Amino acid sequence: MKEAAAQRLIFLISLLFWTSGQVLPVRLTVSPSRSQFFRGESVTLICEDENSSDGGTVRRNTTRKLSECKDGWGEADGSSCNMTYIMPDDTGLYWCESMSGSSSSSSSIQLSVSGGSVILQSPVLPVMEGDDVTLSCRAKSPAHNLPAAFYKDGSFIGDGPSGPMTLLHGSSSDEGLYKCSISGQGESPSSWISVEEKPSTTSSPSTPPPPSSSSSSSSSQFLLYGLSSLSAGFVLVLLVLLVLLVKRHIKRKSKALRRRCFTAVLYATRTEEEEKL
Repeated sequence: MKEAAAQRLIFLISLLFWTSGQVLPVRLTVSPSRSQFFRGESVTLICEDENSSDGGTVRRNTTRKLSECKDGWGEADGSSCNMTYIMPDDTGLYWCESMSGSSSSSSSIQLSVSGGSVILQSPVLPVMEGDDVTLSCRAKSPAHNLPAAFYKDGSFIGDGPSGPMTLLHGSSSDEGLYKCSISGQGESPSSWISVEEKPSTTSSPSTPPPPSSSSSSSSSQFLLYGLSSLSAGFVLVLLVLLVLLVKRHIKRKSKALRRRCFTAVLYATRTEEEEKL
């Protein structure tokens, strides 16, 4: 249960990058494309920035510290980071930061390095809704004809050979923590698999086709961000004006009420004096 809570917390942190409300121009890819590795294996992390040919800087947050590739845990090569002998301490969140002068960041990826003898090979990036999800259980030492058991959120979901297991037509209900075990070999760490809704491909006939050049795409994004900022500023100005108008109206009503009260008191006083006379 503690492991599941920790993994969900990591996943929620990674969602900060996915749900920022903007199109992320920076992307992180992993080679080989999986989220779990054995101790001593090699992995390459590559940053791609659609707005710059310089890619980006690979950063991570592990039990050690928050740092960049050049800080010693990897060998930086342009926008790539090569890790030649990974250790369990390298388990953590990895992402890219843009080098194009903006504060854009990629979505984060959780990588796990096992010191054991079994790992789960699963998609490292979110799976699109409707696509098949392929899982496989891999032993560090060859384990021929030994069955593998697969689990989701701690519950058994199926077994079979240590080859692939396919979840057909992935949906949001398939999101969760997955792990596997091989009899006599051990159990893998857990990895979170997320499923994203496929973007709509239908458009209005009057909608012009999107520009093909990268410069047009960048200009469109800049215009969209500018309009969004302008709209937000306009709404803020309207709210300020509305508050001022309400305050002014209340102030006028207060003055009118005091004037009426003063007039009523003055009239009552005069009436009383006239009656005495």
